[in-house]
Amino acid sequence: MDLFRKKPLTAPQSADGAKLSKTLGALDLTTLGVGAIIGTGIFVMTGVAAAEHAGPGLVLSFILAGFACVLSALCYSEFASTLPVSGSAYAYSYVAFGELLAWILGWDLVLEYGVAAAAVSSGWSGYFQGLLDGFGLHLPTALSGAYNADKDTYVNLPAMIIILLISYLLTRGVKETARFNAIMVVIKLSVVLLFIVTGFFYVKPENWTPFLPFGFHGVVNGAATVFFAYIGFDAISTAAEEVKRPQRDLPIGIISSLAICTVLYITVSLVLTGIVPYQSLNVSDPVSYALRFVDQNMIAGLISVGAIAGMTTVLLVMLFGQTRLLFAISRDGLLPKSWSKVSAKTHTPVRSTWMVGGLIAVLTGFVPLDRLANLTSIGTLFAFLVVSLGVIVLRRTHPNLKRGFTVPWVPYIPLLSAATCAYLMYNLGRETWIGFVIWLAVGLLIYFLYGYKNSKLNQK
Repeated sequence: MDLFRKKPLTAPQSADGAKLSKTLGALDLTTLGVGAIIGTGIFVMTGVAAAEHAGPGLVLSFILAGFACVLSALCYSEFASTLPVSGSAYAYSYVAFGELLAWILGWDLVLEYGVAAAAVSSGWSGYFQGLLDGFGLHLPTALSGAYNADKDTYVNLPAMIIILLISYLLTRGVKETARFNAIMVVIKLSVVLLFIVTGFFYVKPENWTPFLPFGFHGVVNGAATVFFAYIGFDAISTAAEEVKRPQRDLPIGIISSLAICTVLYITVSLVLTGIVPYQSLNVSDPVSYALRFVDQNMIAGLISVGAIAGMTTVLLVMLFGQTRLLFAISRDGLLPKSWSKVSAKTHTPVRSTWMVGGLIAVLTGFVPLDRLANLTSIGTLFAFLVVSLGVIVLRRTHPNLKRGFTVPWVPYIPLLSAATCAYLMYNLGRETWIGFVIWLAVGLLIYFLYGYKNSKLNQK
């Protein structure tokens, strides 16, 4: 049994011979990245991370998490420009480490994208219902949240509806998806900048004292927590087969979107903790709350609209990444081949898109998943760690391979990236690790019962 057989460096074909349409450019990829990164992290998690972990030192948490992401982004950029195929870290590991680790990483990414989409849709529902409340409209309690007998809620109907609507959009074609995403990104960036400009005049420097109320350990814990805010730039690489000039555009999209979002996160966290004492920020809508705190209620309402737009784009890119990941794994035979069939009309994997959308809609509608951000973080960090090490391996096994982008100072940058990710993983809680290990165990069971014998490499 060869568990580490490697995939050759050849351009793949989908199960029915159809191809994904190459329509995306560098700007499309950058907006996809910003669409994925600016969302729940900036509109929801900033408050919790400041109140419970880092205080005003939250800015250092974002810098630390951003540093880890920059290192990983360099490694992703080399892989994406060298192997422009769907599947992201899964596809890279298949070439660098072999099938078993590729499957583990692919299964890990299924967790990352799926749980992230479910958790974000729950947050989207909360903001949407708050917006309805502002117009005097109220959903029946039974339809306002996932099952919770104590609160008399049974199904989170808004969360289910937004997942299904986005699934429909994804089936219409990647260019239509990118166009809608760009519009939403413009809206939410405008709102974030509005918060920064307005909030600047209400900053009280004394709110930044003490700057590290929980010590540096709190900053590290905060970085591990807010790492959830950065997930998404890796989803850009799942679009590799739909990019017109992948060797040039993928590195630009990955690095530029990460740079834009890191600057915004740092600025927002400084303004936020400067307006409101950090102890008061443990609320579900900290950015809107900060403006209400200084009696800017009208602008706070606009922030809510921006938050809805922000989380909509996060959902869009997470579901996009999930469908392209399953497309790649299915094409390799490790999952049912029908999941990699592409529509001749829209050039999208329609069947797997509806399957993913339906499953996540059911989960987010009936199961309380809004507290699983750390499970998504550990999955993302694990993927970043493996990709970082994969750069070193591929440099040694394929030194003459044409690369559109190269990581500087190999192996030092990839090793530093891997070590930073491992350190942040270590600082996540025991419950998160238990959930992660259980998920991987289930994945191994599926691989040995189905994936290994159905793998295309097993059929050669």
